[in-house]
Amino acid sequence: MATVVEADTLAIDRASIREASVPGAATKSALALILAGGRGSRLEQLTDWRAKPAVPFGGKFRIIDFALSNCVNSGIRRIGVCTQYKAQSLIRHVQRGWSFLDGRFDEFVELLPAQQRIVPSWYKGTADAVYQNIDILRRLAPRHVLILAGDHVYKMNYGAMLNDHIARGALMSVACIDVPLAAARSLGVMSVDEQRRIVDFQEKPDEPTPDPKRPDRALASMGIYIFDAPFLYAELLRDANDAASTHDFGKDIIPSLVRRGSAVYVHDFAQSCVNMSAGKPYWRDVGTIDAYWEANIALSDVVPELNLYDKSWPIWTYQEQLPPAKFVYNEAPRRGIATNSLVSGGCIISGSTVNRSLLFSNVHVHSYCTIEESVILPNVDIGRNVVLKRTVVDKYCRLPPGLSVGVDQEQDRQRFHVTERGITLITPEMLGQNVHHSR
Repeated sequence: MATVVEADTLAIDRASIREASVPGAATKSALALILAGGRGSRLEQLTDWRAKPAVPFGGKFRIIDFALSNCVNSGIRRIGVCTQYKAQSLIRHVQRGWSFLDGRFDEFVELLPAQQRIVPSWYKGTADAVYQNIDILRRLAPRHVLILAGDHVYKMNYGAMLNDHIARGALMSVACIDVPLAAARSLGVMSVDEQRRIVDFQEKPDEPTPDPKRPDRALASMGIYIFDAPFLYAELLRDANDAASTHDFGKDIIPSLVRRGSAVYVHDFAQSCVNMSAGKPYWRDVGTIDAYWEANIALSDVVPELNLYDKSWPIWTYQEQLPPAKFVYNEAPRRGIATNSLVSGGCIISGSTVNRSLLFSNVHVHSYCTIEESVILPNVDIGRNVVLKRTVVDKYCRLPPGLSVGVDQEQDRQRFHVTERGITLITPEMLGQNVHHSR
């Protein structure tokens, strides 16, 4: 079996080298799989009714829109989205917003729910999610398979990573980013040799291995992988037959490849990042309420680290046709204003003050309210005389008149979820409004 796989891999490598000389050929023949089945439990009640990739972000987007937009902008237009946990919201978003690709040109975004096609079980891990769709992959016959997490915010040219993968003669490439040592505990951490070949890999270690040149930093995996297709199939089959495996790329596949001396290399995200801020690449894991709040609020900066206004690398999404945002009343103390804020279509700010906040679509702020450093998701109604500070408000909340949040944290903890950093999350259920939404 190994001999056959090696021969196939060599054939693919030679073909890939020929492809690299033709602009766009490598990306056109590649296929991307976005793993979007996870709940994201660290986002607490914000993911009670939706998968983490479906969580709204940035005023009008969903988190998954960044991976999907990176694919399309990179020229990779054969995309599969693996779904599992409470996926209806995600499925509806992809169907409505990503149906513009043209199947006549072999372009598609295809939803891949856990159908138990290969084994009678749900997706057990990231590698198993790919393995359970191996028959679809074989039928589509890509030369390279790009595997992506659907729950990170960043702008990246996957074509640059693919070209790097081909040029190195790698069987697998792992996108990496330089992070503070403390942050590396929640990521996969790598050590590499002078050729950037991975010589050690630890998934979420308690004591991350520091960069030899910078002891306060570590080289971390971004959950972005490129495989030569035959090599991927062989590894998935090997892992599926390993009873001791948890069937995860970070916990099982990559460590096994490194131990066996396979040609696994890192790709430096700085070489393919589209959004550089002060010389540093932008990538965020918005997997906690604190991180989610911070990444959204940072968009209100005069020059934010994440540039959403770059026409050369747009972030695509589904959006309703809504009227412009409206600000009404202009006499003290009833004045409708917003400063250092993002306000989406369909919003009405009626005689209230909004500062350094982000309002998604169809938010109605009634009079005499004060909203500061808050993230308000779509279709929220905020009653009169409400005060919100450092708050995240989930969709469809109806905040009663006179509610005060973010002023007395002890009082807030009795009704809402308050993080260690003092960010308060409000959902409809916490208000006794059982809308039971999955949007």
